[in-house]
Amino acid sequence: MAYPRRASSQQPRVIIVGNPNCGKSSIFNEITGGLQEVSNYPGVTVEKKIGFFHYEGEDIRVEDLPGLYSLTPYTDEEIITREEILKSDVGLIIDVVDSLNLERNLYLTIQIMELGKPFIIALNMSDIAQKRGVIIDHEKLSRILNVPVVKTVGNRGEGIEELKSHIYSYIRKQSIWVPKHVTYGHEVDTVVEQLSEFLVNRLPDNEKEKACWYTIKLLEKDYRLLEEVKNKISDSQELERNLENAIKELEQHENEDSAVIIAQRRYGFASGAIRECVSYTGEAKQNITDQIDNIICNRIAGPVILLGVISSLFYVVFKTTQEWKWIPFPNEWVSPVELFEKFFENFALLFSFLAKDYPAIYSLLSDGIIGGVGAVLSFIPLIFVLFLLISALEDTGYVARIAFILDRLMRIFGLQGRSILALIISGGIGAGGCAVPGILATRTLQERKDKIITMLVIPFMSCGAKLPVYALLIGAFFQNHRTMVMLTLWALSWLIALISAFILSRFVIRGEPTPFVLELPPYHVPVFKSVLRHAWGRTWMYIRKAGTLILAVNIIMWALIYIPIPHQGTTQNNEQPGIESSIAGILGRAIEPVTKHIGFDWKVNIALIGGMAAKEVIVGTLGTVYHMETSENNVNEQDSLSANLAQHKEWYPLRAFTLMIFVMLYAPCVATLVTIGRETGTIRIPIFSLFFSTTVAFVVSLIVFHIGHLLSLGT
Repeated sequence: MAYPRRASSQQPRVIIVGNPNCGKSSIFNEITGGLQEVSNYPGVTVEKKIGFFHYEGEDIRVEDLPGLYSLTPYTDEEIITREEILKSDVGLIIDVVDSLNLERNLYLTIQIMELGKPFIIALNMSDIAQKRGVIIDHEKLSRILNVPVVKTVGNRGEGIEELKSHIYSYIRKQSIWVPKHVTYGHEVDTVVEQLSEFLVNRLPDNEKEKACWYTIKLLEKDYRLLEEVKNKISDSQELERNLENAIKELEQHENEDSAVIIAQRRYGFASGAIRECVSYTGEAKQNITDQIDNIICNRIAGPVILLGVISSLFYVVFKTTQEWKWIPFPNEWVSPVELFEKFFENFALLFSFLAKDYPAIYSLLSDGIIGGVGAVLSFIPLIFVLFLLISALEDTGYVARIAFILDRLMRIFGLQGRSILALIISGGIGAGGCAVPGILATRTLQERKDKIITMLVIPFMSCGAKLPVYALLIGAFFQNHRTMVMLTLWALSWLIALISAFILSRFVIRGEPTPFVLELPPYHVPVFKSVLRHAWGRTWMYIRKAGTLILAVNIIMWALIYIPIPHQGTTQNNEQPGIESSIAGILGRAIEPVTKHIGFDWKVNIALIGGMAAKEVIVGTLGTVYHMETSENNVNEQDSLSANLAQHKEWYPLRAFTLMIFVMLYAPCVATLVTIGRETGTIRIPIFSLFFSTTVAFVVSLIVFHIGHLLSLGT
């Protein structure tokens, strides 16, 4: 996206920080209105989000940093966030605080206060807190902390204009806020003052203002920071001696570990602030979220409800986009998917005048581009409705409950609790995700063993790229059982992922399990504007991918299919060689001796080769192959690809189901493999993932295909 304006380079940086699940991203999206850029921080693969907004003639830049609970970091994202907060060019910090968990969120706020940098508190989800009987006097909290406190409801845009006004006032230097100095009691303050004085006399001029904060973190035994501070001063040995004496003095006086002492004092400060500015009404009883969770998270009812939710998801998606014919079309009613199919069929007819004089150009346009990419784009309605429903589920807070429900099961199979979130992002909720952000989500896993195992099983999830393949084959062979087939594929994806994780954790990548702590956000009524924005954003990514990567790969596949190999497949009557004599045909036939055991011929093999770049290409390549075949055989070209396959004598339900399973499990797309390589820092893991996934896909498909034949199921 091109931006008409840019914030001045002279502006101080404005950054947004906060705990995970505090609504930070909603605040960022509302402030910037979607005017954002996404990249990575230099040297790491942690996502960097930058947004812009225009206010009173000023273009202002805002950065959204990864969430963290404390300025004592553990994961890559937390390390990056702390490093960015500490940079001298950061002028203003927007601290997003969850009103429902005020005391815990204020722990980070107090650490920001220790830095002495100006900041604003966005008291988010204040509407839900009030409904639960939690009344926060934000004006009194502002006086206690000596910084602006703005009540916000991020997903509805409430309080955003006031937040923008404060940011603008700071940028224009109309308002400067100095946070209240945090005190920890006489004994701690004395030790902090003495060690701070030592650091002030030795730190560089641009670091002196951080001396007090450095001191507190060193007393917390933050050894990562200790190494950084030692590199900033000359007499590091004296620093270690003074620090050791200070910690010893503090611990002897308080009879407690110094890190615990500092944490207790911070929570004491937060608790005191809450006593002053928070009151509770008679409504603060067991709230509706707790009542719902008693059922949703029940050991027995929870999995049953989850199965019902996923089934309903598939039912609504297929009914509204493929089965119900509710859109008027000349002389008939059609479904949304059929409408797109007819559009591309009629669009291809516009180029029919080229067929006689320019057959290659006509074939490229009709078969390679319209027949291929059009087959992928025909599923836009289905993709949009699926993303719309999944976005609504995410907005309600139910997705976090899915992680909670599945946690016990995941541990049995050797997966870390946080792996659930990565798998859900990758398509664990009914084929609506993507493996790439799923791989990126493994950054929250602390152990390398957990990261690698999760990365290796993520490709088994049914991502959005596989959905067009499912929709194509289900529409052709399982019209009366769409929901049941999709539910079976969803269950199989989880089953294969869990079994694979169990094998990998027990025999390949061993290690101790790590604990999983998950915060369950309160339930929300989905906000239509927010749900629509997320659904359209994901759908647009699908369309853009179809117009770039899928288009490019489809043109390459068309060339491989169209161009014959010399001396291959010449006919007795010197007719033009068929598709099987093309470069792609030869490649497809070369692996047919292996794939014939799972019911695939050379045509399917061609599509699977293209699908290694992106799974959507499978539909496009099948469209190209069968469109060109119908042209050769003078068959009606107006039939959709789904109808064409249903009428083809080589195709039958068992073959289609086996292909769906193979596509679900085989080689990750190129983007996923590249991401795995970047995240692990080695080429061995993506190579292993490629062969591991394809081997699992072949073995499972082989079992399904031959059991189906033995039982005469769908043959």
